[in-house]
Amino acid sequence: MKKPFSWIRFLALSALLFIVMLTAVSVGSAELSVADSFLILLQKIPFVGEPFMLPEHGAVYEKIVWEVRMPRVLLSALTGGALAVVGAVYQGIFLNSLADPHILGVSSGAALGATAAMLTGASVSFFGLGAIGLFAFAGALLTVFAVYCVAKPGRGISAVHLLLAGTAISTLLSSMISLLMTFHHEQIVRVYLWTMGSFSSASWEKAAFLGVFVLFGTAVFWSGAGRLNIMLLGEEEAKCLGVDTGRLQRVFILVSSVLVAAAVSVSGIIGFVGLIVPHCVRIICGPDNRKVIPYSLLAGAAFLVACDTAARTMASPTEIPVGVVTSLFGAPYFIALLLKKRGKRS
Repeated sequence: MKKPFSWIRFLALSALLFIVMLTAVSVGSAELSVADSFLILLQKIPFVGEPFMLPEHGAVYEKIVWEVRMPRVLLSALTGGALAVVGAVYQGIFLNSLADPHILGVSSGAALGATAAMLTGASVSFFGLGAIGLFAFAGALLTVFAVYCVAKPGRGISAVHLLLAGTAISTLLSSMISLLMTFHHEQIVRVYLWTMGSFSSASWEKAAFLGVFVLFGTAVFWSGAGRLNIMLLGEEEAKCLGVDTGRLQRVFILVSSVLVAAAVSVSGIIGFVGLIVPHCVRIICGPDNRKVIPYSLLAGAAFLVACDTAARTMASPTEIPVGVVTSLFGAPYFIALLLKKRGKRS
């Protein structure tokens, strides 16, 4: 009998994430060695870092690492983990390896909300989120609510109806964004850059905001991973084995939608993370969601931190939108996945 979870792989992925994050805070216009960055971070641990304080680093390097780079690295890690976990859950719920976190139109709703904030010049803030982030969060949640209402004609709800409703509403919202841009040419570049994703405005408050959702969402998914495994047998078989498939789908879709809305509100729209990361994890570790969910969390975090580091350093001092970097990896992988599926059908 196989063990449901491998602590060796979990610790290996945790170590990989730590190394990637430590490297990320060391790279930038002000070059620091990995050892120096580690010691600076070590200083922030109460009762541990004091003996290792090195005066030659100075307050400037400490500010660069702790106040500028670390919030960005942590926020990108949380965002990558959130998108990868939701992608894993959606692929399990919809029984489709091509499902991704934006499949229900969350990104279009967030983009419309962000566009509205930019055009109206709203100036509210809450918990580190400015008007654009708050409007994006609200737009994403309202979109999911609309998709759910459209897809639920009676008591039940099906995955097919959800996907169709999500596609239709996403198309409608995208058309509304294009219409707004037609009358506000001066904001086109700003909206476009937001839709490509960026962590340039990262802060500790945003990281804390998203961290709460990531912890809660991952805990919910982990607790239901065994039932999600049973759903891989098919909806009818799962019902015969005592799984309330309808309730499980509703809870997972609701939590997933809120988690994606929170991630999009702090980072903009970043594609392909939730598609390729859980798919790669399944290839390596198998279909058991008790493994896929935590491994996807760590692998997604490491992947997006690496992509964001490349985005801000490849064309320095110009910063490339992180969504462009993830698309450079994700689009070829997606095409290869489609060709593989077509070959199997043939």
